[in-house]
Amino acid sequence: MEEDHIENSGPAVAERQPATGEQGPPEADNERVIEPENALPETTLEGLPEPLQAACTRAGWTKLLPVQARAIPYMLAGRNLMVQSQTGSGKTGAFLLPILERIDAAKNACQALILVPTRELAQQVAREAELLRGDRGVRTAVVYGGVKYGPQLDAFRAGAQIVVGTPGRILDHLLKGTLNLDALQILVFDEADRMLSMGFYPDMKRVQQFLPHREINGYMFSATFPSYVIRLAGEFLRHPEFLSLSQDHVHVAGTDHLYYLVPGMQRERSLVRIIEMENPVSAIIFCNMKSTVHYVTVVLKRFGYDADELSSDLAQGARERVMGRVRKGALRFLVATDVAARGIDIPDLSHVIQYEPPEDPELYIHRAGRTGRVGASGTAITIVAGMEQFTLRAIARSYNIKLHEKALPGDEDIEAIVAQRVIASLEANLRSRDGLQNERMRRFIPLGRSLAEAEEDSPLIAMLLDDYYQRTLQAAPLSPTGEIPEEEAGMPAVQERPGISGPKKSRSRRRPNRSRKRGDESPQG
Repeated sequence: MEEDHIENSGPAVAERQPATGEQGPPEADNERVIEPENALPETTLEGLPEPLQAACTRAGWTKLLPVQARAIPYMLAGRNLMVQSQTGSGKTGAFLLPILERIDAAKNACQALILVPTRELAQQVAREAELLRGDRGVRTAVVYGGVKYGPQLDAFRAGAQIVVGTPGRILDHLLKGTLNLDALQILVFDEADRMLSMGFYPDMKRVQQFLPHREINGYMFSATFPSYVIRLAGEFLRHPEFLSLSQDHVHVAGTDHLYYLVPGMQRERSLVRIIEMENPVSAIIFCNMKSTVHYVTVVLKRFGYDADELSSDLAQGARERVMGRVRKGALRFLVATDVAARGIDIPDLSHVIQYEPPEDPELYIHRAGRTGRVGASGTAITIVAGMEQFTLRAIARSYNIKLHEKALPGDEDIEAIVAQRVIASLEANLRSRDGLQNERMRRFIPLGRSLAEAEEDSPLIAMLLDDYYQRTLQAAPLSPTGEIPEEEAGMPAVQERPGISGPKKSRSRRRPNRSRKRGDESPQG
């Protein structure tokens, strides 16, 4: 069967302007809408089946939001779909309502799997599912790492039909045989771009091996569709169609223009916070002066990032070394002046970060234009302090650019995102250990328990985790490259299945053994 390459052909779409008087928030009135060919008419709350109307009433919804009105008809019709819609636009309801309508409550097995990037989002989706389900008899299991397995196992034994979770913990249950996907009908990737930034791609590919050999419906919701997210859709969804309700991104093209207002004396620390939160696959960081280029590069390296500098002060040998890494796509962060970066093209550049606004307004266009190329969306971030925000706004007005301010992440934000990445990586490493390694590891369980219980020893644990994070997680997150990194991820080949799209592999390979040794299970908690 020939593979469906979305990045080559692209989903067929048609543009549509909302008609006068359509429902939706006021800011959505003038947004462009991209719809599939053979577009289905949008629905209204009154046009939903009676049980779904009752679900909306329980949730206190008086009308459907635009993403719900347009996406629900495609999901009810069983058409595979990529949906571009901003966070907070109502997309959770857009996929939960049709899932509830299609679930067979009499069948006590997982029929819908919703993969999400964080435990907070998993909890949010599960809460909304509980609210909408009413007395339909549909049960939900919420699954994520860093907590005990017991409640999750209880939910599976009770016959949860909807399973919401992070890819790593979902994979744990699949490998142990505590979760079975043979009855699966619907697969949803929520915030797919964030799942890749969290480093979940290898786990997602291994989860794919447990999907049914028959056709299932797949849906992907994302605020942005960079090229690597489009490739992800090509690996998991069969002939997906595209629906965009994003006012700020038209189809998969264009660049998202963001800025962070930061304290003037903490610009370099703010840059690190932004990188931790955004977790770019690759980026050029532009500075106005050569001395600033060197300073920023040193700061990033001290924080453990794969960064290198490029300026006219660089010796020829050093410049060729840096350019060699750039040409190979082997450098994650290139810090450069505008002159030094002229003519450089980095494949799949996900972000451009302007450490400070350019002195010449026209340079903003040249900088931002490095990302969002070849039909893919990208992100241009500018760091501003004090009066610089007014300079940036003037540039935006001159070039008719829509700027969006994002709040600088706080300590709690960074702690939460780093903790979830560490847990996901640790659990992935634990899954890869053999019996002898597990036996050796058990010697340290009493010590680990003792350190966790002694508050004065918490800096020891923090030091170990920080060292682990620096060693393993400061590299770029793995993302689809068009080829499955099986050797790198240490996973068996993926079979092509009727319900999903993926590279052809030998059909002689077996699925992973679901009855792994119980001695390989990670300890609860």
